[in-house]
Amino acid sequence: MFSKILVANRGEIAIRAFRAGCEVGAKTVAVFPHEDRNSIHRQKADEAYLIGVEGHPVRAYLDIGEIIRVAKDAGCDAIYPGYGFLSENPGLARAAADAGITFVGRRRMCWNWPGTRSRRWSRRGRPVSRCWSRRVRAPMWTS
Repeated sequence: MFSKILVANRGEIAIRAFRAGCEVGAKTVAVFPHEDRNSIHRQKADEAYLIGVEGHPVRAYLDIGEIIRVAKDAGCDAIYPGYGFLSENPGLARAAADAGITFVGRRRMCWNWPGTRSRRWSRRGRPVSRCWSRRVRAPMWTS
C-alpha cells in the first residue's frame, strides 16, 4: 500500500480521501492556494502545502508541475486527484509516472482510448448507438 498520499483536490472530496488514507495507515498531504488557506481540508491532512499564486485559486489546482513538485518534496508515493480539476487530465498521470509516483485513478493506458467502452461492447455483439446531447453539444454513448 502507500505510505504518503497527496490529494490534489479540496473540500469534502479531499476530506474523504484523507479519511480513507488514514484507515489504511497512510499519511496524507493537502495542497491549497492562498484563498483556501482557512479551508477545513487543509487542517484535516497530516501535511499541507501552499501552491499557486494569490488571486487564481482554480489555476493552482490545475498546475500539474506544482502538484508534482509538492508530491516529490513531501515524499509522497501516490497522488489522488479526486473529482474534477485534474481527475481526467492524462498529463497528471503521465507526470506522476515520470516522477516515480503512483497515480491513483484511471489507468494511464485508458486515457488514449476514446470510445473504448463502446468499441468493446460492439465487439461483443452488444447494441451500441450514438446520440448527441443538445445541451452539452458533445457526443454521448449509450447502449
